[in-house]
Parts: sequence; structure tokens; C-alpha cells
Amino acid sequence: MAKLIAKNPTAKHDYTITDTLEAGIVLSGTEIKSIRSGKVNLKDSYASIQKGEVWIHSMHISPYEHGNIFNKDPMRDRKLLLNKQEIRKLVGLIQQKGYTLVPVSLYFQGSFVKVELGIGKGKKLYDKREDLKKKDQERYIQQHMN
Repeated sequence: MAKLIAKNPTAKHDYTITDTLEAGIVLSGTEIKSIRSGKVNLKDSYASIQKGEVWIHSMHISPYEHGNIFNKDPMRDRKLLLNKQEIRKLVGLIQQKGYTLVPVSLYFQGSFVKVELGIGKGKKLYDKREDLKKKDQERYIQQHMN
């Protein structure tokens, strides 16, 4: 049973997500305590592959109030835990087809924090407008059905 911590509000708006992948994340103790209180923001965050390792950038975890000297930098890069086979697959997709890695959500799986990575392509402006138009039409239909 997974407990949702945070979602990336711009992930599905800015990208066409074709596939998702679950990854563990390396965190310190004070970061975990801050995440448990819900003080994390995935907006504008992204993932990249450097030297055979996957890293998440621009994910903001607020400093823990009672953490004093043990607090880490809120915007530091954090390592994601994936096996080599998954990383090779991601490298192939990113280099050949122009895909991007976007964190979609952050959740607890038991006592571990997991990141759902989306593999997707950036949307053009007209694609975003089409999605908004479809949402408006569906909302209109739902309102008039009742």
C-alpha cells in the first residue's frame, strides 16, 4: 500500500508521459523527517543520467525544524536507486529518441521513499491547448449530465 507524499503538478501538463518507472532515493535522516511532515516540492524537478548513475535535480525538501547541524541543502542533487539494466534502458531511450526523465510523484512504500519517474517527450504549445480544451469539454459534459 503506497502513501502519496507529493505529485509534480507540471509533469503531465508539460510532457507526454509514455512509461513510468519506480526508483528508490538516497536521503538523510532529517530529510526523511521533513518528507514525513509533507514539506517537499517536485515542481521544476528533473532527472538525469551521469556516469552510469541517475540523479534527481531541483527537488526541494525543506530543512527539518529540529535538525540543526544535520540539515542538508534543500536543493541538493539526490541519487536515485535503479539497477544497471534499467539504467541502460533509460540511456538508450534518452539518447536515441529524445525522451526526458521527469519525477511524477513521491510516495512511501512501506518505510521506504520511492520516486515515480516518467519517461516522456516535451509537449508543444498547441498540444497543451488541446489537452485543456478536452478537459473543458469533459467538465462541461459532466455538469450538464447531472
